[in-house]
Amino acid sequence: MTQLHVDPKQLVPAVLTPPISKSDAQRALVLAHLTGAWPLPVLQEEPEHFLPADVRVLRRGVEALRLPPGPVRDVDCADGGAPFRILVTQAAVTPGARVRLTGTPRLGERPHGPLFESLREALGPSGLVLTEGKPWPVELQAPTRTGEPVFRVPGAQSSQYASSLLLGCAALYLRERRPWRVEIIGPLTSEGYLELTVSWLRRFGFAVQEQEGRYEVTGYRAPERTPSMPGDWSSLGYLLLIAWRTGGGVERADLSSAHPDQALVRLVERAGLATTPGPNDTLRMTGTARDGLLASGKECPDLLPTLAALACVLPRPSTLTDVGILRLKESDRLEGIRTLVAAFGGTTHLEGETLTIHPPASHPPRFSMDSRGDHRLAMVSATLSVLSGVPLSLTGPECVEKSFPGFWQQLERTGVRLTS
Repeated sequence: MTQLHVDPKQLVPAVLTPPISKSDAQRALVLAHLTGAWPLPVLQEEPEHFLPADVRVLRRGVEALRLPPGPVRDVDCADGGAPFRILVTQAAVTPGARVRLTGTPRLGERPHGPLFESLREALGPSGLVLTEGKPWPVELQAPTRTGEPVFRVPGAQSSQYASSLLLGCAALYLRERRPWRVEIIGPLTSEGYLELTVSWLRRFGFAVQEQEGRYEVTGYRAPERTPSMPGDWSSLGYLLLIAWRTGGGVERADLSSAHPDQALVRLVERAGLATTPGPNDTLRMTGTARDGLLASGKECPDLLPTLAALACVLPRPSTLTDVGILRLKESDRLEGIRTLVAAFGGTTHLEGETLTIHPPASHPPRFSMDSRGDHRLAMVSATLSVLSGVPLSLTGPECVEKSFPGFWQQLERTGVRLTS
């Protein structure tokens, strides 16, 4: 695994550009496939090297599902949790499809059982065959008919299950012209991501009714135009903090986006920071840090590592709640956050689902971090380096390709010196 040295000693202002939102693009890709808007024009215009790896993975999977019925279709999901879960459902609702899905060992370790059981319960009596390897491959043979139009799934572990199934409901509505619904059992974590799915369904012309844990696709009318694609708010989180430190700004910051990580704009206010919008979806962050942060993993789990980096340079402790979900990501991000804080000289205290971050009394002369193959840990480590002005030695920087292929180029625009 390679090592990258990040030297933030000579920073300059710059306007930084995030990639398109992978969460938005994944939903839009599936809906473009279902509604006849394929290929999605905005993705055709985006440079291939700037597309997040997860988006490329999902696009290849959808292209495989679009092939005429025939032999088993092999789909490599790499390390993409959302692409894998979305493609499992889309394969299960594509009449007669035979699909073999594979991925990395870490993806195989992540929890998928509730999604599999929901698909078996709804479509198994109609002929769905879904077999699991240990952990790979996962093989599906889709039925050509269906039964009761409902998927039931627990909500506590991941909202991706419900999002995947709701996109499946859209496919089944178009095929059968009868309402299909998702019923969520128990509390729903990361509800904002399911609302993002609902938002994209409506933008593509679907009618969706919501009522107390029940989401039902009840109609469809083709939209007048293909929806546009916002910048990625997960990536904007790093860039906004970097721009605050360097006196620059960011573009593609659509404040009307439904992405949960847009919560950053509100959450940093408690610490004394504010964002100012400019023309053409540009945004600047200003202010002087005067307090700690308070944020919940139920609202924006992917944002918590970014906030943890900011917490290391704030004058008071910060509190992250509902952090257990972080253990189930591309790596154990809860442990990753604690490792990052410790590497920077701070301390953490974990009590149940609440993590308190105490920043160090003084910054270290330099620090080291291993990304553990997790794109977010790599980028938040670099963000902390810029925020603090402290050089970083990072092991495994290449993993940023998963969500932000141009991250290191954006960092260099701020005067950061990168050497291997």
